[in-house]
Amino acid sequence: MSAPDTLGVPQPQARSGPFDWYRNINQQERRTFWSCKIGYALDGMDTQMLSFVVPTLIAMWGITTGQAGLIHTSTLIASALGGWVAGILSDRIGRVRTLQLTVLWFAFFTFLCGFAQNYEQLLIARTLMGFGFGGEWTAGAVLMGEVIRAKDRGKAVGMVQSGWALGWGMTAILYALLFSVLPPEDAWRALFILGIVPAVFVIFVRRLVKDPEVYNQTKARLTPENPAKFYEIFAPGILFTTLRASLLTTGALGGYYAITSWLPTFLKNERGLSVLSTGGYLAMVIVGSYVGYVISAYLSDILGRKKNFVLFAVGSFTIVLLYTQMPVSNNVMLWLGFPLGFFASGMFSGMGSFLTELFPTRIRGSGQGFCYNIGRAVAALFPLLIGILSQKVPLSVGIGAFAAVSYGVVILAALSLPETQGKQLEAE
Repeated sequence: MSAPDTLGVPQPQARSGPFDWYRNINQQERRTFWSCKIGYALDGMDTQMLSFVVPTLIAMWGITTGQAGLIHTSTLIASALGGWVAGILSDRIGRVRTLQLTVLWFAFFTFLCGFAQNYEQLLIARTLMGFGFGGEWTAGAVLMGEVIRAKDRGKAVGMVQSGWALGWGMTAILYALLFSVLPPEDAWRALFILGIVPAVFVIFVRRLVKDPEVYNQTKARLTPENPAKFYEIFAPGILFTTLRASLLTTGALGGYYAITSWLPTFLKNERGLSVLSTGGYLAMVIVGSYVGYVISAYLSDILGRKKNFVLFAVGSFTIVLLYTQMPVSNNVMLWLGFPLGFFASGMFSGMGSFLTELFPTRIRGSGQGFCYNIGRAVAALFPLLIGILSQKVPLSVGIGAFAAVSYGVVILAALSLPETQGKQLEAE
């Protein structure tokens, strides 16, 4: 029986929507998407725990803001080293295996933080934790960037990045719950001990997620006589890109760390907010962050990578100055928290896809790992410097000054780099 003739008959057109890109990807791509998104959420959860407990540690152990800043900074420096090492490993042993190792690492050392008996022990455990959380970002960003098609890479990688805000929100909720039912001397330990939960996630990744085909093809073509070498990112044809991309990440991370590392302490000590009120302010920032990640993910594919960076840098520059410098009421401060989170976090939606597209497959992990994490290493100095500076000037002055300089660097670096929107990734 022949099929009915439908020639000349108008056929209904499928409506396009903002999530068509997700409906059109296959099962393996979806598994990769969710594994990376959940991984980022768990990474964000463990990483943000310290900023919530700093006021408690200052009160209990009598540490100074400078010492608290040193914990932030040492963690970030270790994460920079870990991220670079993870990038090299992802080129050598695979994207998925590296993701598994880094998640296990940061979960274990977050757990150990809960058993620290003094400042020195916490400093060591937290620093070692940083080595793993920096590596997880690199492995996840490269993995997702290579799996997804070019026209949807900005959206997909940006939506994965939004998992960080979900993790931040989980930490805020856990903090509020634990500190409402336990005394402070036990609550902060319980918060860190819960950081072991991400280790369970590795079982899911191990069973269901595979390395991208473009990576496997490139790996198969490399020979023992001609392996991928991480120092190729400093070769004449790549070096200038490496330097400019490193400046871009330094500015973006510097502004972000200036805000998030000290925001809870700023709200409590300089604005005189209670723990409950601080949670309300932070909730507004966290919601703004998530929305910023999502909107920026789409704008990255619509406007292009460079314009998106400039847009979010200008927005961040404007909002952080208003938030920290203007004598506004508490109600106005509450609402300003949304655009603050929106711009400061949303900028990172385009970072993973942009760095993925700037480097060839054989050294993509090494290049992305180095650029993002050398930026993190330099930016890691900001919490320490702000903490030291706050002993002489108000904390708001330090946060505002460092954030302003950082976002200026982002604009200059973004304008100097090539546009990579829609770039096809190829095996070599």
